[in-house]
Amino acid sequence: MKSFNQKLMQVGGVEVLVKRKNIKNLHLNVLPPSGSVRVSAPLNIKDDVIQTFLSSRINWIRKKQNELKTQERESFREYVSGEDHYLFGRRYILEVVYSSGKTGVKIKNNKKITLLVKPDSDIKKRKKVLDDWYRENLKNFIENNREQWEERVGVDANEIRIKKMKTRWGSCNHRTKRIWLNLELAKKPISCIEYVLVHEIIHLVEKKHNNDFVFLLEKYFPKWKIEKENLNKFILSYENWK
Repeated sequence: MKSFNQKLMQVGGVEVLVKRKNIKNLHLNVLPPSGSVRVSAPLNIKDDVIQTFLSSRINWIRKKQNELKTQERESFREYVSGEDHYLFGRRYILEVVYSSGKTGVKIKNNKKITLLVKPDSDIKKRKKVLDDWYRENLKNFIENNREQWEERVGVDANEIRIKKMKTRWGSCNHRTKRIWLNLELAKKPISCIEYVLVHEIIHLVEKKHNNDFVFLLEKYFPKWKIEKENLNKFILSYENWK
């Protein structure tokens, strides 16, 4: 059943899902993999204001949709030998080894990811073993890099955690000083992960994407535009998007 706080709008032949929330500003997103458009809007904002906002951003929306349509992406992953999988931006060939012993993942000859699983492991179980390994690698990266960036920016996060996110590489709760990073970052180049980490740490100082935030990002991570572009152009992982 649809919520009364959401509706569909059309602008320039593009369908937009508008969700009204208890927020102050409009937020526009073009979501992977199909380029669906979503706007989060304040509860009391009028439809014509949203329509005007969307009209002013239609060229940007179409550009983002085209980027998603042309972006290289993985096919459905079955977690079988011979598939391509990535760690920190590097491509490896998956080698699945069935064993009654301990499950886990190893890098072999800097060319293969060896996935050790039980003989009766289905796709879901094989995926979980690999995801746990990705989580551990990303966690280690965070722990090895967060302190230097927190010192530079002059702020400490209470907690940096990892979870799967469909529409964001990271998020920050300014009030609780808690940062979340997307598990998918473990597959991206290290410089891109570092960009997201710094981006979210700076949100502990300035929670909005305003001029002050951009100033701090330029100050502490001058190459952020390059790394943001590299991140968004990197091969898109397959997901069963709902």
